[in-house]
Amino acid sequence: MDFLTSLVGGINWEVIAQLTMLGLIVVAGPAVIFVLAFRGGDL
Repeated sequence: MDFLTSLVGGINWEVIAQLTMLGLIVVAGPAVIFVLAFRGGDL
């Protein structure tokens, strides 16, 4: 059990949060383009 708590305690949650937000921003750009193309170019 000590291994599990040290593993969870050793995770840098700030880096994971930052990478998740970066991933969402990177995915959002093409998603907007796809939605615009799918709807015929009008919001």
